[in-house]
Amino acid sequence: MRSYVTLFMLSFIAALALTPVVRRKATEWGAIAVPDGADGGRHIHAKPTPRLGGIAIYLAFMGSLACVPLMTNMVGDIFRANLPRLLMLLAPATLIFLFGIYDDFRNVGAPEKVIVQTIAAAMIFAGGFRIENISSPVGGHWHLPLWLSFVLTAVWVIGITNAFNLIDGIDGLAAGASVFALLSILVFSVAQGNPEISQLAIVLVGAVLGFLRFNFNPATIFLGDSGSLFLGFMAAALSLAGSQKGSTIVAIAIPLVSFGLPVTEAGLSLARRFVSGQSLLAGDRGHIHHKLLQHGFTQRQAAILLYAVSALFSLFGLMLLNPQRSLAALIFFVLGVGIVFGVQRLRYAEFAELGNQIKLGVTQRRRSLAVNVRVRRASEDLSKVQTSSELFAVLEEMLETNEFDYAVLDLDVSQFSIGQGTATHTIWSWRRDSALLGEDLPREPDHLADETSARWMLSLPLTDDAGNGIGLITFHRKLMVKTLTIDLKHLCGEFQRELSAALIRVSSEQAQEYIGINSASS
Repeated sequence: MRSYVTLFMLSFIAALALTPVVRRKATEWGAIAVPDGADGGRHIHAKPTPRLGGIAIYLAFMGSLACVPLMTNMVGDIFRANLPRLLMLLAPATLIFLFGIYDDFRNVGAPEKVIVQTIAAAMIFAGGFRIENISSPVGGHWHLPLWLSFVLTAVWVIGITNAFNLIDGIDGLAAGASVFALLSILVFSVAQGNPEISQLAIVLVGAVLGFLRFNFNPATIFLGDSGSLFLGFMAAALSLAGSQKGSTIVAIAIPLVSFGLPVTEAGLSLARRFVSGQSLLAGDRGHIHHKLLQHGFTQRQAAILLYAVSALFSLFGLMLLNPQRSLAALIFFVLGVGIVFGVQRLRYAEFAELGNQIKLGVTQRRRSLAVNVRVRRASEDLSKVQTSSELFAVLEEMLETNEFDYAVLDLDVSQFSIGQGTATHTIWSWRRDSALLGEDLPREPDHLADETSARWMLSLPLTDDAGNGIGLITFHRKLMVKTLTIDLKHLCGEFQRELSAALIRVSSEQAQEYIGINSASS
């Protein structure tokens, strides 16, 4: 225990001493983060601030580790015995760190970052730090093929690395969140009997806390990509290394939960950009910390609140050291409810609209089902009608779906040997909320201008078996109303055919009598 305290204090003091030096050098080199710069106004600090803070953390971390082999106690013995294995982890971490420095100066694109991160993931995979097995909480164990093991390992490393980079948006957030993540790794590695990993974790915690003295609001230096990418990679790599001796399901679940804040942020960012049609790699000001600032939090308040959230995630993660199914289920349920509640409180426009569309979709599907059932039922009933009154009653019942506002059935009387020529008479019309059976209402939409100025109409020609026109049924509907849910192929198919057949089947005498009455009333 005393040796761990010594390592912590050594890296902590080293970071305290190195950070001002790095800050001064970053200013001299022009590595400055400018507010509201070229990356879409995502910088929210008030004045130009030097970055490259990752250099101070890296040097303090590596310098302190270099002192461990000099120890003559058990800590030194363990470190020396595992040094070749640890170098397989520290080498790709150094690659990520150096690339982060390059990115701080050159601002490279996402594809280049992914390529370098994939190379680093391949390096730790070759060093034996990998996801090799998957266990089910209900029983069962599967050894993964090599290619799938590499894919899952690379996805984990790249995902966590960039997740920590995403939360580096306000003073001290990424550094503070990484402390809680590293502490959970420390406890987990000790519990699983990985002292060499716990040594790396405690040294890195000390380095980050020493740097945080200058990075907390108001920050005088930023992590930069050299710091955020390095910390994210180390968190991902150490979680893999620390899980080698543990139950696979626990080894995966604990870091996944412990890294809850960056993981949630990454998931929300991808979902938001997908829903809004943005590039998944595009930057924006819709991150959790940005939303908190929009809700009136100061940077300091937002950082402290998210520290508490990170600590809570870490606590829940460590509770999974006791892998009881009921406890694990309860933890994931509570976290799920908490995340959903938090997202709702942050009032993301993307998720609010997505929820509305889902609700609308369910409502529309239900309405569409009801409407189309009525059309199908009307087609069946039309095949059985024998009188005009029965026919009109079927039409009225179908139109009660409120899909249309006005309907007119016109009959070509010449086809029924009624009168002379090709005169067409309205034999039936209907208006919503007022079934006007037998009344000869105007057929032209212009006559409805007093009710609404904009309508559209659907006219279906009615024919006999020989293809001769016998009439026309026209449906009118207001513009700028709810989406039409009726499937027009039902109207233009079976319904159209059965209505034509029903009109022919109804006796000409009945039709002539109805038209005579209608004309007399007019």
